[in-house]
Amino acid sequence: MNKLKPVFYHPIVESALRLFIGVTFVFASYHKMVEPAHFAKIIYGYYLFPDFSINLLAIGLPYLEFFCGLALMLGVYPRSAALIINMMLAGFIVAISINLIRGHEFDCGCFSFGEPGYTSSARQLLLRNIGYLMMGVYVLFYQHRRILCVRQSGSFLKDLSIS
Repeated sequence: MNKLKPVFYHPIVESALRLFIGVTFVFASYHKMVEPAHFAKIIYGYYLFPDFSINLLAIGLPYLEFFCGLALMLGVYPRSAALIINMMLAGFIVAISINLIRGHEFDCGCFSFGEPGYTSSARQLLLRNIGYLMMGVYVLFYQHRRILCVRQSGSFLKDLSIS
């Protein structure tokens, strides 16, 4: 374990995870920003949100994904961006889990809108989002020197410590 510690805490690992999550969220936001009406139908298909909130979610969520993903890629307050992305991922995990328990078939709307030939089960979506959440938690709690950051935020764990 001691031999893996320097590799695990290496700034390149943190930067690679930041870049991967950032690119993923920027890419995922594109089609939602271009077609908000279609994304609203997908949100409605989850049967979890009140009708009045669906259009607000369909318009606001893609831009939140885009700007947080961009912030991770550029290293602009990466801890704050990771926190917001982790909250979104937790919400996605809950929404997917509820529909999985219900046995409800749905288009997640993650990267495209129901492309023919593209199938992804709710279990695969759930596992993928849990993986993204684990990466996001790593970025959030990373305590060492960050590289490729335009503007860094403070230490999350040090801010929580009680003196």
